[in-house]
Amino acid sequence: MSVVLSRRGFVLAGTALTLAGCATTPALLAAAPGEIFPELEPLLAAKTGPRVLTIRVASKGCTAKADFVFRVDRKAGHAVVAFARRRLETCRGPTGAAELRFSYDELGLTHADRIVIANPVP
Repeated sequence: MSVVLSRRGFVLAGTALTLAGCATTPALLAAAPGEIFPELEPLLAAKTGPRVLTIRVASKGCTAKADFVFRVDRKAGHAVVAFARRRLETCRGPTGAAELRFSYDELGLTHADRIVIANPVP
């Protein structure tokens, strides 16, 4: 059985392949020894999603995204992302965790980037 692809089918197939490429998530790579900076805020976890990079940090209940700054350096074919606190957390609640989401647009990243986190992650 032979399948002949019409122009409409060809355009739809091309569109589907393009959208599938946009739906991928960037790869999260392990940091090399020279790319980890122990003086940065330790992260409990980091994960990539379709549109955001999510970090988990220790919190006493009042940590907010505005309390953090980030820096992105491009190096050897990947993006090295570092997060630091702007100010110390001064509330006195029970120790827990906070998840902070940063969009790829906000970080200046694309879906094709390979991401390395410079913060220590256990």
